[in-house]
Amino acid sequence: MHVMANVQCRGKENKQEDVSWHRPRPLLQSPDIGTTLSSSHLTLAPPTSPFCVWGMAAVWQQVLAVDARYNAYRTPTFPQFRTQYIRRRSQLLRENAKCGLEPGLRRQYLRLRSQLLGLRYGPLSEQSSFRASSVRSSRTTLDRMEDFEEDPRAQGARGHRRSVSRGSYQLQAQMNRAVYDERPPGGLVPTSVAEASRAMAGDTTLSENYAFAGMHHIFDQHVDSAVPRLQFANDDKHLLACCSLDGTLSIMALSPAPPSVKVTLRGHAGPVTDFAWSLSNDVIVSTSLDGTLRIWNTEDGRCIREVGDPDASELLCCTFQPMNNNLTVVGSSKHLLQVVNISTGKKVKGGSSKLTGRVLSLSFDAPGKILWAGDDRGSIFSFLFDMATGKLTKAKRLMVSEGSSVSSISARSWISREARDPSLLVNACVNKLLLYRVVDNEGTLQLKRSFPIQHGSQLLHSIFCPLMSFRQGACVVTGSEDGCVFFFDVERNTKAIVNKLQGHSGPVLDVSFNCDESLLASSDASGMVIVWRREQK
Repeated sequence: MHVMANVQCRGKENKQEDVSWHRPRPLLQSPDIGTTLSSSHLTLAPPTSPFCVWGMAAVWQQVLAVDARYNAYRTPTFPQFRTQYIRRRSQLLRENAKCGLEPGLRRQYLRLRSQLLGLRYGPLSEQSSFRASSVRSSRTTLDRMEDFEEDPRAQGARGHRRSVSRGSYQLQAQMNRAVYDERPPGGLVPTSVAEASRAMAGDTTLSENYAFAGMHHIFDQHVDSAVPRLQFANDDKHLLACCSLDGTLSIMALSPAPPSVKVTLRGHAGPVTDFAWSLSNDVIVSTSLDGTLRIWNTEDGRCIREVGDPDASELLCCTFQPMNNNLTVVGSSKHLLQVVNISTGKKVKGGSSKLTGRVLSLSFDAPGKILWAGDDRGSIFSFLFDMATGKLTKAKRLMVSEGSSVSSISARSWISREARDPSLLVNACVNKLLLYRVVDNEGTLQLKRSFPIQHGSQLLHSIFCPLMSFRQGACVVTGSEDGCVFFFDVERNTKAIVNKLQGHSGPVLDVSFNCDESLLASSDASGMVIVWRREQK
């Protein structure tokens, strides 16, 4: 990929520029071509130029996409040849893209190739083309243990899913393993979306599937103020939001090209510390050091409601209750955890509890019955959540490392076919990324793996990769204080680093995948947001 292929520069006024940046920027390194570019000397070609690098790159990417769509038809009994074929096609197209041929010729070639492939293999059906499938059908939602039915109407409206209660986490892990073990060797876990997931992953290895290298776009509307959190919208490929210590939030649209800031959310009187999308993406809630929780309309950026903290404490984190988006849990600087009804703006009776330190991180399990909260004293608490009343009951406490801030918690019902236990991914300022196993229905944690990263003081975050591919291994992604983004395979005992992205000039604070893993976004302490594009296979 050409690193700066689709970069559009945006200043504080959110104006597109076709000239060099006016402010000097740190060096950005391209992992795929091994060159170093100073963005202070980078001049972007006008979009109308027929010989734009991005124009040529876009056409050969489309050519490769056409080949990938038909790849399932090639050598059905020898899938390894399909992988070799598409990698060779990618190599040839990369080499030819550098030759400076006119994009018009490439577009003509694209049309001819599409026609020839169609004549050779026939038209693609909706079922055989994973790119034509809906995002919802192509996602393996193992984290929610959902009950899928053949009739799509049974799944309900967008964003409202039915979850299957397993009773306890020990039983859930046993059932996960039993379902898998009943299959013949090499078989897949029998869900209605397993085939779509396998198609999404193709026959690639983990390293190939997470070969993010090219920068799709760089946003710098929050430059000079850290961007502590960013997140793609639920089940969406092109809608991304972030919050900043400059007191604003941004919602960015990555399609249609060029990517742009769709709306800026203004109203907080202090730095914005955290935010969360509702399941239907029509609402965002945010917390701030100004002591308020705000509810925003994502279409027009209007603040629907402002909820002030009665103790005037700084609000540091928030998350939606996954089964009831009327309820939001908020953590404060005065060690308090509180459930808030965003429809009324009132706190839920019995929905509060005190921790040992400032509440920095929150995560529900998929059914919404267990809530984990981390504080700046190094503790993780688990709470039982009463679905009927919103009441919180303190269950367990784990001391990760005394005095170390637990800056990030992410829960997942199970990670891969090898790791079928409910798990928790934790950043805790101990120069390691920690993976815990959830051992019972009270949220008790047992350390499973740790991965070395630079993390001593910043509030870094990490994520599980959203797609479950049913292949060997599974990945997690984290930011790091050395300015890198790390991909780790949780099943590798040695050499667990699958990929390492370099390009940020400061500590990488947060990372987020879009729903089909084609794009990865990362943000840093200097206010830069980089959207990375996965290499096409």
